[in-house]
Amino acid sequence: MADYHFVYKDVEGASTQWDDIQRKLGNLPPKPTPFKPPPFTPSPDEDSLPKDKAWVDEKTEEELEDLEDDPNLDDDSFLQEYRKKRLAEMREAVKIAKFGSVIPISGSDFVREVSQAPSDVWVVVILYKEGIPECGMLLQSLEELAKRYPATKFVKIISTDCIPNYPDRNVPTLLVYNNGAVKANFVGLHSFGKRCTPEGVALVLCQSDPVLNDGQSGSNPSRKAVIEGERKRLIEKVVTEHEDDDDGSSSD
Repeated sequence: MADYHFVYKDVEGASTQWDDIQRKLGNLPPKPTPFKPPPFTPSPDEDSLPKDKAWVDEKTEEELEDLEDDPNLDDDSFLQEYRKKRLAEMREAVKIAKFGSVIPISGSDFVREVSQAPSDVWVVVILYKEGIPECGMLLQSLEELAKRYPATKFVKIISTDCIPNYPDRNVPTLLVYNNGAVKANFVGLHSFGKRCTPEGVALVLCQSDPVLNDGQSGSNPSRKAVIEGERKRLIEKVVTEHEDDDDGSSSD
């Protein structure tokens, strides 16, 4: 027959008089602190939170769309208008962020990526060849402009993939498309000046059309504003370089 052992436990934290005496004499360790659970705090009710601009700012695009028919906002015209504004800002930001770099394409991509681009998108195409220094210089400027004007689409394609037997002497070649048509073309690096800076390329691109778009000017970006901004950058760059040259010569 199996032996059964029973262990009896008192209420946690309870102690006998004998144990208390032994602890005073140092024969037993101090009595452990009884466990006390933290006070219960119910999670906040979403509907009880204050509804202000900060509350709207924390919402994702999907959550803002779901709030369109929220009865809690029906009586607050300010929050309804602010919700619409935030939703429009988010959608515009997504639209702007779709470019921002020079995208490599192949010959089979050309029609889809360039000719069939949306009518409100300007496309800058560079025909280039690997190993040609002039192509590398222009690509470097275009990479900078692609970051500066993320609503303009920049793509690059090997020249002979785009046009069979295209002469290497003509690269780099820049084509500007809008609404499926060629608006401008520039053959050779000399079209952009001796130094081929991003600012110089930008000024050439915007000679007659608002090619460059930073996404902040709406659907009708100002060509004049872009030109003025690039001229200012070019002047600041020249002044900075002259100051650096003067500092270098004075230290010799």
